[in-house]
This record gives sequence, structure tokens and C-alpha cells, in this order.
Amino acid sequence: MSTPTERNRLDEEESPYLRQHADNPVNWQPWDERALETAREQDKPIFLSIGYSACHWCHVMEEESFADEEVAEVLNEEFVPIKVDREERPDVDSIYMTVCQLVSGRGGWPLSAWLTPEGKPFYVGTYFPKHSKRGQPGFLDLIEGLADSWKTDREEIENRAEEWTAAATDRLEETPDSIGAAEPPSSDVLERAADAALRSADRQNGGFGSGGPKFPQPARLRVLARAYDRTGRDEYREVLEGSLTAMIEGGLYDHVGGGFHRYCVDEDWTVPHFEKMLYDNAEIPRALLAGYQLTGDERYADSVRDTLEFVSRELTHAEGGFFSTLDAQSEDPATGEREEGAFFVWTPAEVREVLGDETDAELFCARYDITESGNFGGQNQPNVVASISELAERFDLAAETVEQRLEDARAELFEAREERPRPNRDEKVLASWNGLMIATCAEAGLALGEDRYAGMAVDALEFVRDRLWDAEEGRLSRRFKDGDVAVQGYLEDYAFLARGALGCYEATGEVEHLAFALELARVIEAEFYDAERETIYFTPESGESLVTRPQELNDQSTPSATGVAVETLLALDGFAGEGSTSPREDGDAEFEEIAASVLRTHAGRLESNALQHATLCLAADRLESGALEVTVAADEVPAEWRAAFASRYLPDRLFAPRPPTEDGLSEWLDELELESAPTIWAGREARDGEPTLYVCRNRTCSPPTHDVDEALDWLEGSGGIDEDVDADDVPF
Repeated sequence: MSTPTERNRLDEEESPYLRQHADNPVNWQPWDERALETAREQDKPIFLSIGYSACHWCHVMEEESFADEEVAEVLNEEFVPIKVDREERPDVDSIYMTVCQLVSGRGGWPLSAWLTPEGKPFYVGTYFPKHSKRGQPGFLDLIEGLADSWKTDREEIENRAEEWTAAATDRLEETPDSIGAAEPPSSDVLERAADAALRSADRQNGGFGSGGPKFPQPARLRVLARAYDRTGRDEYREVLEGSLTAMIEGGLYDHVGGGFHRYCVDEDWTVPHFEKMLYDNAEIPRALLAGYQLTGDERYADSVRDTLEFVSRELTHAEGGFFSTLDAQSEDPATGEREEGAFFVWTPAEVREVLGDETDAELFCARYDITESGNFGGQNQPNVVASISELAERFDLAAETVEQRLEDARAELFEAREERPRPNRDEKVLASWNGLMIATCAEAGLALGEDRYAGMAVDALEFVRDRLWDAEEGRLSRRFKDGDVAVQGYLEDYAFLARGALGCYEATGEVEHLAFALELARVIEAEFYDAERETIYFTPESGESLVTRPQELNDQSTPSATGVAVETLLALDGFAGEGSTSPREDGDAEFEEIAASVLRTHAGRLESNALQHATLCLAADRLESGALEVTVAADEVPAEWRAAFASRYLPDRLFAPRPPTEDGLSEWLDELELESAPTIWAGREARDGEPTLYVCRNRTCSPPTHDVDEALDWLEGSGGIDEDVDADDVPF
């Protein structure tokens, strides 16, 4: 009888990354019980390779080693080779990436790890060339040496595996049981994080850190925005604006087609790593919306619009969900080879050929630094290097004329670029990344006053809910691809999607989205929250047992799942308190109590390294400051009311529309499984048959009003209750 490892099984998988390796001579296995059981039965070590479809060095290592017969022979004979898509299995990736960082001080993809049959790591690294060069060990020599050591130094290897697993467990599962009693986060935790952001800021080039590469850091930018709003300290705003401007003017941004690349390889944001990830194109626009609301700079709003147009055009399923990535590589028409950035870069000759008009070509090249020498292998990734006023003076044209001719040129170049061979697209739909994009589209619908963005959010939410949510079981799957649903949902899937569903309710006033957000939040409580240790884990209690159970507290390429969960639980608490008929056990904590307990547990982390926990710091600040509740009792929220609030930076705003009458509200309560009105709606019906607005913070409320300016005046004033207001008019 054949065993699973006698052939490459990745042709059975839906992950585009795994399928890229289905033709390798390596007998790759997916991470499943069949492969793991085979390792135990045969007493063979596991070679674990983790990457993702848009990963450049993953492709390089495949070409050099995994497509090589000599390497494959050793891997197939001496190991159980397992390939993991980190985007599908972030739990597996988190564990072994943590080990790599602890052991080597660095990490990245491809991640290469050698494990005992029980899954305990004893050797780790990232990319290895086939043969040694520039001080790096060669992959072939390495696997031959490790295979020999497994046979001759087994005891030493297993001791090392135990030590490394224990170290990873300490890092990933650490709570105050091991680091001392926790105190609540201090009230200055937001400023602590913002001050750390200032210390790491690159004041000359924008962004954070000296030298390259430069990564977008959306959570840090949101910290700076909120700290500036709170304190008025100019330095916070300066670093925020400098970073946002660098990101939208440099090569990180696609000036022809919209959207953001993954990161830039240099310190001045000129040349990007060209893949486009859904999560970057969700989280960067959220930071831009904050910048727009704080500063009124229309460039930030325009970048959001163009990015959402890119997402709609190139990363959206025909029925509404969002795809994951566009690859960095595409076919270079000149060479026929797949080259990084080939789809995006230009030469002056190509610009002239497309535009025809010499002045238009010169304008575009001068604006976007398209030169003969190039900034990327003799070609050019467009970067803004000249202002409209400079070009107007140089070309003796009106500024409005320059703007129009540049926009016309951009449109022509975009159409010409569409004829080029396209980058591959990873068409898996991930619940978590969709949640990020849904939240951004919903917020953009409010902030920019454009209903179509809210429509994008709702379409995607319904797509994910219809395909990945099992209503009977109350469980969420992580991935949809071509009709195939797989992988249990992790904390980030529930938390990010709950935040997106809440955003859809705020943007549309449709209670079904709020009901879904509450369902997801209740699963977070039941499956991810550990009441004894007062923390939230990344994997569900009923899920697969790995060598350790990770938490996700730091912000990485995506926001901290724990931070988003805490923020979302705080926002939903006002809807889920008194009157709930949902299946909660006696003694279960309310959402705010859960959020507060998690923040107490990890207060020490926030105090000692606030910037690495930016999203958790934002959650702690929300707990400290309290939500700004904007309740509107109306059949439809007046457009001018939405616009009035959307134009202001109100980072902790909770927009809470409700039906105008108690009869209408009763229908909503049935859908939400509530016996009585939650605090955010209780007693806040429409007055005098007209839409009525209530603005409250920390159980202090404005008088009911039909005048949005009056409510905003109250908000911008003392924030107290008018002494002349009748007590019956105040819902507390």
C-alpha cells in the first residue's frame, strides 16, 4: 500500500502557492494529519517550507532547489517535505517564524524549518541557495548534513527541539502568570506609543527607520493621528503627514493604476517590491482617511478613491468577495521571461510611443521621474518629483492645464499597460483580509460620502458570510477558492470580519450586519478568550493542537488580531449588554469586561514596548476615553448629518442608527436576540416625528436634537449635559 509521501500531493490543493509547487520533483505534502502521521510512523524529520504566492524569494528557492532532481532525491528519501501557504495557515507560520526570530534574530519568507516527527523545530532559516555563497550555507549540503545528524546525533537534536519549543511557548503564550502581576494600562499609553514613533521616524524621507527597506506602518500612523488630535502636538502631525505624503508620492503607490505595492527596497520610497496585497490596500487607505479628516488634504482622499477603484477593478470576485494578491512578476515582452515589476515600469521611449504628443510625454516624464538612466534596471517606477506649480512654470502652462494633461496621459498609459502580460492573481478569498477591506470600504463610504464604497463593503460581506459562515454551527472558515472552502477560522478571521460587519452597519443602517458582527464576537468569547488567563488566543480552543497555542499581540504586516478583537468587543459592548437572549452561560463576562481584562493582562507589554503593540494601544485608549456614540433615530439618516460627522476626525466614533419608533426597534431586537433595548438605543427614539440625533460619550449626552450643528457644538464644547435639559430627555 502506498504512503502519502511517495508522490507530490499538492495538485489536490486549492492554494495557488501550493499549486505552484505541484510539479516539483519534491514529494510535497500539505500540512495535514496524513503527512504528520507518516512522519511519526516512519520516524522521519519534517522539512517544513512556508511561503506565499507573491513571495519573490520563494520563487527563487523553488527554481534553484525544489525543481532540482538532486535536491528532491535527498528530501524525499530523508524527510517528510511539507509545504504551507502562510496566508492559509497563519497559526503554523506564527509558531515557526517565532522560533526563527528567537534563534537567528531575523525572519522572513520563504521560511525553512526542520522538525521532529512531533513538530518540534531543531533547525530554522529562511532562503538558502542550492550551493553555498556569500557566507550562506548551501541547501543541498545542509539537508545532507541534517539527515546525517538525525541518525547520529538524535539525542542532541531532540534536546535542542525541546529547548526551542519551550522558548516559543514562553514567547507566544506568555501572560502575567510568568511575568508578574499586571496593572491596567496607564492613561498615557497612546502618547507613549506616539513618542516612540517620533523617535523611529525618518524625518527626511518619511516613514520609520533609517535606511531601507521602508514598510508602510498604518497602525503607527493611526497612533500619531489620534495622539495629535488628543494633544495638538505639531510633531505628531508632521511625521504623520510626511509619511503619508511619501507613500502616495513615491514608488510604493501605483501612479498609473492606483493601489499600493508591498514595501519599498530603499529609504526614499523609490523602488517597491511590486506585489500588491489586499491587506495593504485596506490598511493604508484607513490611515489616509484619518490624515484627510485631520488635514483636509485632498491628495489623501484621491489616493483612497484610486486605491478602492483598483481593488474594485482587479481584486474583486464577480460576486463581491476580494482576492488576495497580485504577483510581483509578469512576463517581460522584451525577453519573454517573468521579471519583477515588468508590468509596472516605463522607459521614456515607451511613454512617448503611447502618448504621441511630445509635450505630454515630457510633462509626464518630468512629473514622475521617467529618465533614460532609470531607477529600476534601466526602466522606471513612476515617482512624483515635481509639483504642479513647478511644471506650470517650466512649461509655461496654467496649473489647471497641467493637471488635465497629466490625467489624460495617465489614462492613456493605463490603457496601454492593460495590453501587457499581467501579473498572476491569487484568487483565494480570505475571511480576515476581506474583513480589513470591508471595514475600509465602509469607512470610506462614510468619510467620502460615496455610497458605492459602502456597496462594495456589503457585497463582500455577504459573499464571505454566504460561503464561509456556517450559521448552524456558528463557525467561520478561513478560505474560499473556486467553490472550495477550507481551513478553520482563526482569531483574525473573526475579529477583522466582525469589525467589517460593524462598519457595514454604521455605513448603511442595516441591522443584519450588526447581528452578524455580534455573532462573530460571541464566538471570539467562546472559542478564543481564556477567562482563567484573561487573554485571547489566535487559535480556537476546539481547533487543531499544535506544539504551542499562539497569541498575536504585535502589529505585523496586518494589525494585531488581539488588538482588533479588543477594539471591536469594546465597540459592540453597547449592543450586547442588557437584554441579551443569546446563548451565554451564567457568569460570562460582557464584551467590555473581556476587553478590559485582556488589556490588564498585557499592560506590561504596552508599557515597555508600546509601538510594537500599536493596535492594542489604540484599543487601550478607546477603553480609557470611551466611545463617542452617535445614535440617530430615523428611517434614513439625513445625508447632511452623515457628511457633518464624516468630515471630522472622530477616531472612536460609533455611528448607531436605529428605527425611529419603539415598534420598529422591536423588530430589530428580535433579529439581534435581545429582549430589551441595549444602552446605545434605549430611550433614544425620534422626537416630534423627525429624525433625532443623540451624541454621547462616557454616559454623558447631548440633548436630543434635530440640528446636527447643535450636536456638534455640544461635542466640541464642554461635553457635559445642559443643566436646563429635562432629565427625561437624557437616557442615563
